[in-house]
Amino acid sequence: MINGQKYNWQIRLAATVIFLLGFTAGVLTSNVYSVLFTRKPMDKQAKYEKIFDQLSLTEQQKEEVRKIIAETREEIQALRRENEPKMREIRSRTSEKLQKVLTPEQWEDFQRLRDEAFNDKK
Repeated sequence: MINGQKYNWQIRLAATVIFLLGFTAGVLTSNVYSVLFTRKPMDKQAKYEKIFDQLSLTEQQKEEVRKIIAETREEIQALRRENEPKMREIRSRTSEKLQKVLTPEQWEDFQRLRDEAFNDKK
């Protein structure tokens, strides 16, 4: 009888441990899924809004800061447009130099690898 009670106790303990392990695995899986698949990256506007909230800006301050940021963005875009022809020329010269150093196969591989590396970041 004592062996039977000991055996029953071990079975209950094992069942409880298995249940707790399953429960824990479920919770962890749910959290991992949530982190990997449900959170959308914040766009720049949302990031700025988060900063505004953390700074406790008044509505007037928010509007002023938004205006300054918009003006700055326009200036930077204009500068990029202005410098784009120069950038294309530099890239072209760089390509010509690289093609002189690399074999045709290496050049093709370089272009493919470069495109893969930098297109993933966009």
